[in-house]
Amino acid sequence: MTRTRRTALCLATLVLLGLATVMRADEGMWTYDNLPLDQLRERYGFVPTQEWLDHLRLSSVRIGGSSGSFVSPDGLLMTNMHVALGYVQSLSGPDADYVTDGFYASTRQAELTAPNLEVTVLISMEQVTGRVQAAAQGLLEADALRARQAEIASIEKESLDATGLRSSVVSLYNGGEYWLYRQRRYTDVRLVFAPENQAAFFGGDTDNFTYPRYCLDLAFFRIYENGAPVETPNYLTVKPEGPDAGDLVFVSGHPGSTDRLFTYDQLEYQRDVRYPVYLDYFETYRGLIREYAAGGDEQARRVQRQLLGIENTLKAMSGEYRGLTDVALMRQLEEAEADFRDRIAGSRRPDDYTAAFEAIARATRHAADSFAQRVYRGFVGSGLTTTAGMIVRYVSEVEKPDAERLPGYHDSELEGLRFQILSPAPVYPDLEAHIVTGFLEKSREVLGANDPWVASVLNGETPAAVASRLLEQTRLTDVEFRRSLIEGGRSAVASSDDPLIVATRALDPQRRRDQQWYRDEVESVLTDAGETLATARFDLFGRTIYPDATGTLRVSFGTVAGYPMNGARAPHQTTLFGLFDRAISFGNTGDHALPQRYWDRRDDLDLSTPANFVTTADIIGGNSGSPVVNSEGALVGLIFDGNIESLVGRYAYEAERARSVAVHPGYILEALATLYDADDLVDELTDSR
Repeated sequence: MTRTRRTALCLATLVLLGLATVMRADEGMWTYDNLPLDQLRERYGFVPTQEWLDHLRLSSVRIGGSSGSFVSPDGLLMTNMHVALGYVQSLSGPDADYVTDGFYASTRQAELTAPNLEVTVLISMEQVTGRVQAAAQGLLEADALRARQAEIASIEKESLDATGLRSSVVSLYNGGEYWLYRQRRYTDVRLVFAPENQAAFFGGDTDNFTYPRYCLDLAFFRIYENGAPVETPNYLTVKPEGPDAGDLVFVSGHPGSTDRLFTYDQLEYQRDVRYPVYLDYFETYRGLIREYAAGGDEQARRVQRQLLGIENTLKAMSGEYRGLTDVALMRQLEEAEADFRDRIAGSRRPDDYTAAFEAIARATRHAADSFAQRVYRGFVGSGLTTTAGMIVRYVSEVEKPDAERLPGYHDSELEGLRFQILSPAPVYPDLEAHIVTGFLEKSREVLGANDPWVASVLNGETPAAVASRLLEQTRLTDVEFRRSLIEGGRSAVASSDDPLIVATRALDPQRRRDQQWYRDEVESVLTDAGETLATARFDLFGRTIYPDATGTLRVSFGTVAGYPMNGARAPHQTTLFGLFDRAISFGNTGDHALPQRYWDRRDDLDLSTPANFVTTADIIGGNSGSPVVNSEGALVGLIFDGNIESLVGRYAYEAERARSVAVHPGYILEALATLYDADDLVDELTDSR
């Protein structure tokens, strides 16, 4: 690691621990209420107005667990193909493989309703920190957690009843702040366009998390209400020329999770416990999926999305793990924490802060002792068993007062829960039985045959026999059967002889005990101590730092810029010349084969068109599908990846070489017009109708 890179990493870490007062890099996934306006003014001479921010926020959407944006006044939504892939696959079948062949609805009538797809827009935010923290004041950790959760449930229900909007209280700064986010929810989402996955994911796993890239990783959906496209006055207009090198750009999306505020004990837990177990887990999962895919073309089609997702996860986690095994980086993180402890030793609550560090260390040891059980005590890889668990819990929890229910079953969450339970998405019991068989064998290997969960599930049977009985004989593949159970309530579930419901009923008490133990011994302690350390940071530096990513809407910013790579320099953008060169260099085979339409229409393409570009904007998983906008608020790109150097970003921002990778709008429009004959879609994107 070079001295320059060490400095960049150390500076980012110091800032997040509260030991620096000025950001000197394009770092941070900022909440919409707290952008570093002084930094933007001083560094770029630009300060977004509240109107600018509101427009970008209301144009941004959460789609599944990722991001997207409205790009026309008629509910047209843009995201990545890899975000849309599972939904495109669910609309496909043996006779219509839209993942392989692509899809375009040239009329509104031809747009296809995606099952189980939900889109939300953040309408408003309200800070409720005082109310949540007051509920826990003076209580021991486990009681404090229950009091917080009860108060959060009350806040969410009050908001839902008053506004009709999905209302969620989110924790920021590890409990230092709580905000009520109100979201408008859409569930009639229809597929408009998806390219061949070979074009979207050009380069495959070989090129994944690398750069230069040449991907057409985009898809379009349209949102409907009451049978008609929804009106979306807040949408992003496309700037076909895209950005120039050095331009300031903003990324608005839903980064999933960062751990930059973790203590050193928590980082060691991640390195020594979490990653080794999870990497082995996903290696096992990948092997099982590959075994199933080898059964034939239809089996391979069914698992294409899962396999790509697992490959992506393995590569991302391997990069994160390498960061935690980097001795120089870990030394910097340890030194930064020591500096932080020295700073707060002279503050108004030194004993409380020392106790918080000790509590986190204790809770982390408890978490380490139970981690393997929490991973392997479950029917891994089965949507049917997940649905069974939700049904068994649903009928029990809804009978309780709202404040006493388990997380996920409060009134504010029930509509979304029913949406999941009653999803008409296709289910493949033979696939689920195959995966569950493999993971039951793995659970027995890791936990031992005498583990209470393993012994209870197998009960003298083989893993294959258990999986076949539960998943190939269940009636939960029938949506109406699921509906009858949740509408019939506790009595219907208690009297059901469906094998999967019977097994889930029997296992639920132990599952509840395990989860309660974790809440009492780990979650409650981390929440209490995290709130205390957040107070220390606020006391020292106010809100000049940003919270870890939590899947909530954020803004990051940076410039379009290449970077040093392998003794040379990566360009700020690539072109269609490079796309064809890379395909030809690999013999147009495997991951680097282009769809035939590219070759048939190569002479019609402007090969100087930019394909992808990179920026210094700070992103992580969950940002996929995020719009990239310039200072005028025009859409100039579509985030789809980060480079390999960015993977350490879960723990620290690497200023010199970490980059976010985006599709250029020029490629989007050129491909739609020249390759896919989607002129109506081009007109809608460019307001040329």
